Amino acid sequence: MPLVATGEIVGAAARAGLGAGAFNVIQIEHAQAIVAGAEAAGAPVILQISENAVRYHGALAAIGRATVEVARAARVPVAVHLDHATGPELVREAVGLGFGSVMFDASALDYDGNVAATAEVAADCHAHGVWVEAELGEVGGKDGVHAPGARTEPAEAAAYVAATGVDALAVAVGTSHAMVVKAAVVDLPLVAALRAAVPVPLVLHGSSGVPEADLTRAVEAGLTKVNIATHLNVAYTRAIRDHLTDHPEVVDPRRYVAAGRAAVAREVTRLLKLVRATP
Repeated sequence: MPLVATGEIVGAAARAGLGAGAFNVIQIEHAQAIVAGAEAAGAPVILQISENAVRYHGALAAIGRATVEVARAARVPVAVHLDHATGPELVREAVGLGFGSVMFDASALDYDGNVAATAEVAADCHAHGVWVEAELGEVGGKDGVHAPGARTEPAEAAAYVAATGVDALAVAVGTSHAMVVKAAVVDLPLVAALRAAVPVPLVLHGSSGVPEADLTRAVEAGLTKVNIATHLNVAYTRAIRDHLTDHPEVVDPRRYVAAGRAAVAREVTRLLKLVRATP
């Protein structure tokens, strides 16, 4: 199964009223696990590498190329996406490595600055056939617009999409990044209002903090691309910790990392069903 474009996966899901699962890659084992989970579910999937993960590796090239190769070997459609890039240099590098999409995050800027920076990146990416996701908001810091209490206003969101030409929009509807408890309350009426106002697919960040039944409801209300990172990290770490507790003699990292990889694969299969990634 060849590497596919993110827009192909997200566009098909949006037209069918389904969700598209997007999961963050930190190590190559995450990419392998996410693909294995998608294959078990019989669903397409998006592999995401964030700017934070690039910083961890020291550069994009090695983990980026490895992730693209994992995607190319998959038996289901897989796309590779750059997540939360804050500078055009990293975006250009990802495009050169074969990423089919990028999420450019200028949400720390004021509205006019966000529009100008995002429109420039979108035009450049579109010239190379690359799909662009952006984020609208004026709340700075790691959370961007996805901070507790932040909300995206439908009319402003529609104007922002028209002004920037982006292909998808990350919206603030009650979630926040890096939550390890499922306590986020998704504003479903706001999701429906955004879906009615905005002509491109909507993206939910901070999905790890959403109660599982609400993930399904959020997709039904109009969200399409659902990003999940922290939840998988919890499963990965717990499995490795349990394996080392049960087998204190183990020193070969392949044995305990394999336990984490298997746990992530199981969670991806389950989560893809929750977000209705297949009919």
